[in-house]
Amino acid sequence: MLFRGSGDDMDLLFTSLFIGFIAGMIVSTLGVAYGVTASSFLLSLGLAPAIVSSTVHTAEVFISLVTGTSHLKLGNVDKKLFLNLVIPGVVMGGFGAYFLVSAPVSTISKAISFYLVVMGILVILRAFGRTVILKEINRKVLGGIGGFLDAIGGGGWRSIVASTLIANNEDPKKAVGSVNATKFFVTVSEALVFYTLMGVKYPEIVIGLLIGGVIAAPIGAYVCKKAPTKLL
Repeated sequence: MLFRGSGDDMDLLFTSLFIGFIAGMIVSTLGVAYGVTASSFLLSLGLAPAIVSSTVHTAEVFISLVTGTSHLKLGNVDKKLFLNLVIPGVVMGGFGAYFLVSAPVSTISKAISFYLVVMGILVILRAFGRTVILKEINRKVLGGIGGFLDAIGGGGWRSIVASTLIANNEDPKKAVGSVNATKFFVTVSEALVFYTLMGVKYPEIVIGLLIGGVIAAPIGAYVCKKAPTKLL
C-alpha cells in the first residue's frame, strides 16, 4: 500500500509536496539547494541520514530528469563541461551512497547535520556575492568531490559544483544548466546503490517531493533563461 492508513501520512505527503516545489524552484533557477533543503526538512523529522539521502535521491531521479531536459532544450548546457563532470560524479556518487549505508548511524548523523549547516551558510553567502569554495579546481576532481558529498549529505552536488564553477568565471547560465543536466546521471547512480542496499523507504515523502519538484522544474529553468546574468 502507498500509505499506511493515517491522516499523518497525507499531511506528510502535502508538506513534502510544498517543500519539493520550493526546493525545485530554487534548484532549477539557481542550480543549488534542492537536496540541502529537502534533507534538512527530513532530518528534522528524526529520519536516519541513509534514509534521508535515499528518499531525496529517489525523488531526484525524476526531478533531475525534468530539470536537466528543460535546461538542455533552452540551450543552457555546455557539452564539454557536462562530459568533464558526469563520469567522476557518477562513480563517486555511487561510492558515497555505499559509504553512507555502511557507516554508523550515530556518528554519521552529527557529521551530516554539520555538513548541511555548512551548505546552508555557503548558499546564503552566495546570495550576497561571497562565494567561498574550491577555486581553481580541475573540473573532473570537482565532479568527484561533488558526487561523494552529495550522496552522504542528501544534497550538495549543485551547491558545491555550480557555485565553484561560477566562482571560477564560468558563464552562470551554462554552469547551472550543465550541473543540472549531469545531476540526473549522478542521482541515478546513487539511487541504484541505495535501492540495492535498502529498498525504497517512505514512498509518500518520495511522491510529495517528486510532484512538487517536477511542477517547479520547467518554471525555474525558464526563469534561469530569462533572468539577467548579474541577478543570477
